[in-house]
Amino acid sequence: MRLGTSCLAGIAGLLLAAQAQAQEPRLGLSTPLSGASAILGVQILDGAAVAAGAEELEIASDGCTAEGGAKAARQFVEAKVRIVVGFLCTEAIEAALPILKQAGIPVVTVGVRTDSLTDGREKTGWPVFRLGPRADGENAAAAAIVPKLWRDELFAIIDDGTIYGRELAESVRASAEQAALKPVFTDNFRPQMDNQVGLVGRLRRAGATHVFVGGDRDDIAIMARDAAAAGGGMVFAGGEALRAAPGEVPLAEGTLMIGLPEWSEIAGNDALAALRESQIAPDGYVLPTFAAVEIARAALADADATGKPLPDILAEREFMTAIGPVRFDAKGDLADNPYRAFRYDGERFIPLGDD
Repeated sequence: MRLGTSCLAGIAGLLLAAQAQAQEPRLGLSTPLSGASAILGVQILDGAAVAAGAEELEIASDGCTAEGGAKAARQFVEAKVRIVVGFLCTEAIEAALPILKQAGIPVVTVGVRTDSLTDGREKTGWPVFRLGPRADGENAAAAAIVPKLWRDELFAIIDDGTIYGRELAESVRASAEQAALKPVFTDNFRPQMDNQVGLVGRLRRAGATHVFVGGDRDDIAIMARDAAAAGGGMVFAGGEALRAAPGEVPLAEGTLMIGLPEWSEIAGNDALAALRESQIAPDGYVLPTFAAVEIARAALADADATGKPLPDILAEREFMTAIGPVRFDAKGDLADNPYRAFRYDGERFIPLGDD
């Protein structure tokens, strides 16, 4: 659908203005505007609309389905867009990319984490660049950060038995082993219990002062509460599941998290001001999509000036965006893993070292 046809409140005027001022759409935007993912799709639309300004966007609602992705791709080819941003779901982008590849249209995706999307680049030749973490990015970051952080500590590694928890904990254990570090205690635990007194007792007897947990926020909060009641002295850490909504037991101050930044806390003032002016909150995918459009526009300008193919420009240069500098690696993933270590200060997670 063309700009101006959307009836979504708050952005119709902006989209109509963009349509009136632009000659031909150079940017395509694929996002789900119906179904269960529509609320996230609107975040993508909001961020793109503000970042694009007067530049017309060719918008396609892909519905997070293979059929919708292929339909969106054909729409972009027909509209002769030169670059596409967006895509939230694997099914949609995997159906779209063969069509877009044939037309020479690269994609900057903001929401697809599936590892195989870029791991198969040599085979598929898909011109896709990922402005977001890989599915294995959290595990890789935990493996790189935790053993170095706790090199001189008596640490334990436990997990809740889920695929997520087990793989996260195992990544830390394997990395520690490669660094010749051995946890004083490893085990799994029963999640969603009212208390973890028995587990805490075993950790204390093993001498653990630091505990990495492959599990969710509520379980880690309960462990820290029970450890404090038993005399304290334990630091707990986990993955990005710690950003979940608070439960009945508050998270302990000092809890460490390997997670993604809150983009609104690191975004540039110009981007935040533009969003405020448009009365759009910088939530969810708004700022990453804003940054994706900035990358697309910078790449287009570079291509117009140099005559280089867009995929080559995206692969070679660094882009300054609302969420910081961005560079892609040879596969199209972010060159720098965006996961970082954070410490909970009782109200929010702050980057470790900033407190």
